[in-house]
Amino acid sequence: MTKQERYDKVLRYFESHAAPAETELIYSNPFELLVAVILSAQCTDKRVNLTTPRLFRDYPTADAMAEASPETLFNYIRSISYPNNKAKHLAGMARMLAQNYHGKVPADVDTLMTLPGVGRKTANVIASVIYDKPTMAVDTHVFRVSNRIGLTTNAKNPLQSEKQLIKFIPEHLIPKAHHWLILHGRYICLARNPKCTICPINMYCKYFEKNYIKQNKQ
Repeated sequence: MTKQERYDKVLRYFESHAAPAETELIYSNPFELLVAVILSAQCTDKRVNLTTPRLFRDYPTADAMAEASPETLFNYIRSISYPNNKAKHLAGMARMLAQNYHGKVPADVDTLMTLPGVGRKTANVIASVIYDKPTMAVDTHVFRVSNRIGLTTNAKNPLQSEKQLIKFIPEHLIPKAHHWLILHGRYICLARNPKCTICPINMYCKYFEKNYIKQNKQ
């Protein structure tokens, strides 16, 4: 099977059978999603969703959050991983949005990455989810799943993985494929004990071929 054939089969399956391709973070506007994605770094979406309602109630806009100190924001997000750093990031991000962008979340990835707390993955999520741009955010799930299946080859970091994925995935499917791969990694292709025997795309997967099919033939 060629790499292009593998991509075609995997994407065809997800198009036909996958759940709606959307983030599991709960938000109602671009600013809320940006806050939630910053908070989600090394933290579960479930924990973020339990934390953000009170934060969004009291600080619904960048202008409102820009008035808050990191110490104040810390009290809202203390149950999140790395709350000290993330509180500083939220305060700095909100101030920059308020001062430089009239409180509006930018659409450009490079511009987004100038905001405190916003790395390439977060910027790609915002550009993709909010502005429907063909950007591929590579988190730990996307990196692991794409490598295991064989969609990426010898990718040593998220950027290398991102470049390979966007080369083979049709542009109009890139925003959806990001979510397909995340959800597949979250519920099927687990980090420690992947559910290979019940995986619906195992017939296209290099990891399954190596660890199940070839071993059974020996």
